[in-house]
Amino acid sequence: MAVELGFDAVGIARLTAGGAQGERLRAFLAAGRHGDMDWMETRAQQRGDPLALWPQAKSVVMVAMSYAPPTDPLEVLQMRERGAISVYAQGKDYHEILKPKLKQLARDLVSATGADAKVFVDTAPLMEKPLAALAGLGWQGKHTNLVSRTHGSWLFLGALLTTAELVPDEAEADHCGSCRRCLDVCPTAAFPAPYQLDARRCIAYLTIEHKGQIAREFRAAIGNRIYGCDDCLAVCPWNKFAEASREMRFSARAETDNPPLGELLGLDDMTFRARFAGTPVKRTGRDRFIRNVLVAAGNSGDPRLIESVRRLLDDASPLVRGMAVWALARLTTESELRAEFKRYFEDERDESVRSEWMMELM
Repeated sequence: MAVELGFDAVGIARLTAGGAQGERLRAFLAAGRHGDMDWMETRAQQRGDPLALWPQAKSVVMVAMSYAPPTDPLEVLQMRERGAISVYAQGKDYHEILKPKLKQLARDLVSATGADAKVFVDTAPLMEKPLAALAGLGWQGKHTNLVSRTHGSWLFLGALLTTAELVPDEAEADHCGSCRRCLDVCPTAAFPAPYQLDARRCIAYLTIEHKGQIAREFRAAIGNRIYGCDDCLAVCPWNKFAEASREMRFSARAETDNPPLGELLGLDDMTFRARFAGTPVKRTGRDRFIRNVLVAAGNSGDPRLIESVRRLLDDASPLVRGMAVWALARLTTESELRAEFKRYFEDERDESVRSEWMMELM
C-alpha cells in the first residue's frame, strides 16, 4: 500500500517503553545542545518514548520519500553572489506532500485491521530518525541523520502509530565504518564526537531555528548559506546509490533555486511571504531570513550589494539592522562606515544594534 501511494521506503517496528533514544535525548538536553529550541525540553518525556505520547500504540509504520537532488548541492557554495538554500526547502513543503499520503495509508490500515492509527510528519514530539532505523529504513549516521543504502542521506520521514500488533522488520545495521567525511566537512565544527550534534553550532539551526543575532564566530563560516546547510548530507558516500527524487514537487522553484542575493535584500514582509509561499522557507519569517542574507552579503565581497545593505540600516527590525552593520563593515572602507555611524548610532535605541556598531568601530 505504501509504495503505491508514492513512498520510497516503508518499515515496521514494535514499540516498547524506554529505549536508548530517550537516554540520548536527555543527555543532549542536559548539555544544552538544543540551544533556544525550548520546545524540545517542553515535552521531552513524550519525545523520548512514543508510548508516553500514545500508551495504547503497539507498532509504528515508518515511511520515507526521497528528495535527492539531481546535481551536487555544494556547487553553489562557490557562487558567492547567490544564496544557498538547503535542498529540502527548495520545493513544496514536505509536510503538505507526505501527510495526505500518510493519512490515506492510515485509513487503509484501519480498514484492513480495525485498529486505531495516528499519523505524524514532524508535527509531534516524536523522534522519527531512531524509529526509522528500528524499522529498517536506514541507520543514524555519524552526522545523526538517517542514512539509507538505497537513498543515501536524502529522505523525508513520516510515522504512523497504530494499536495493531504488526510484524516488525529487522533494524538496519550501521554501515558508516571508519568514514568521517560528514564530521570533517562541517564549517562550524558542530559535531563534538561521532553521532553527536551540538545544534548551537549547526548552520541549519543558526539560519532556521535561532531567533537572535548569529554569533560573530560563525558568520564567516556560514558563507552564502541563507537557509539550512547540506554539507554533511552531501558528502556521504552512500549518496552515490541515490537516484534523483521522482516527486517533482520537491524540485527547486525559480524563487528558491539559490537566488541572487541582490534580489533577496529588497524583500519586505509581503514580498517575502509571496515569494516563499508553500515552501519551508516561509516558516522562518522575513526578519530572520534577511538576517541570513546579510551574512551572505557580508561574505560575498560584492560591492554591488552595498546600497541594498545600506538601506537596511533603517529597517524596522533590530535583527536586520544589526546584521546590516556587520555586512556593511565587510563591504566598505572604515571611513565610509564611520560616516554611516555618525548618521545612525546616535538615534539607535536597541542595545544589540548599538553593540554591533561598537564592535566594528570602537
